[in-house]
Amino acid sequence: MNIKRVGIDLAKQVFQVHGVDCHDKAVLRKQLRRNQFLGFFATLSPCLIGMEACGGAHHWARELQKQGHTVKLIAPQFVKPYVKSNKNDANDAEAICEAVGRPSMRFVTIKTVAQQDLQAIHRIRSELIRQRTAKVNQIRGLLAEYGLVVGRQVHVLRRALPDLLENADNGLSFDFRALLDNLRADLVHFDERVAEMDKKIHALAHSEPAAKRLLSIPGVGPVSATAILCAVGDGKQFKRGRDMAAWLGLTPKQHSSGGKDRLLGMSKRGDTYLRTLLIQGAQSALKVIDKKTDPRSQWLQNLCGRRPKNVAAVALANKNARIAWALLNNETNYLSEGKPA
Repeated sequence: MNIKRVGIDLAKQVFQVHGVDCHDKAVLRKQLRRNQFLGFFATLSPCLIGMEACGGAHHWARELQKQGHTVKLIAPQFVKPYVKSNKNDANDAEAICEAVGRPSMRFVTIKTVAQQDLQAIHRIRSELIRQRTAKVNQIRGLLAEYGLVVGRQVHVLRRALPDLLENADNGLSFDFRALLDNLRADLVHFDERVAEMDKKIHALAHSEPAAKRLLSIPGVGPVSATAILCAVGDGKQFKRGRDMAAWLGLTPKQHSSGGKDRLLGMSKRGDTYLRTLLIQGAQSALKVIDKKTDPRSQWLQNLCGRRPKNVAAVALANKNARIAWALLNNETNYLSEGKPA
């Protein structure tokens, strides 16, 4: 078969394939089992293959690239407009095949194994923090039932628990003290696991040259630097830094019509985790700008005088994202002859 373009609807065990020839005529409609997938494409001549960027897509993309195919991943929201009539695997595969052939389509960069390893560390760390927060809320809620109120911060509860367990006059029963001690042990376990993930992230951030360049940006720490690396790699998928900032949702959302431009708040599109890290880093950097006199700090001081600090934090996060793209794309350092790269 003279196949020019193929769309694949991925799943765990069953894969739907739709292929067209050079005249865009459908010549392949096939359902493959997981153990048949790579063997089937090994028999095809190299062609363009499109898949949605979903679970397992990066793995299959790397495997198909090894066979000589050109693989492109598409965000699911860009495939949906091409689905005809009812939604099923065959229609989804046909829509992917159609979408991947559009010249103006936007694609997702295929991640390397190293990027996915780093991303796994971040996801595990994020889940551990979520579980630790849930444990803290559970402990505070149980203590409130006994008339004991503790502050919301983790470190406040961490310091208060030993005193609560040892104080015999606070009205806690023997049975509840045993339960509370077990909860304290759970909290210690989460702290140790988070510290273990932080240690891995710090080691990777100081051993990877690209991450070390990102660490020189004020407001970007080891966690943010490694998160940027696993999310965007070398940044070649963006034409300019503004595109990366827009992808992170750090630019205003637009609602314009009839020649009248209307800009709203930041769009909050893209990677929520990375955007949160950049904004948190920017908020930390804003706390020390009063002690500095460089042009960047003066710009932030003037901005904070005109706008709320949260707006200034988002503006700084936007600037940091654009600088990060420049450092990754051009492989340069942040400071070059006293000026930002």
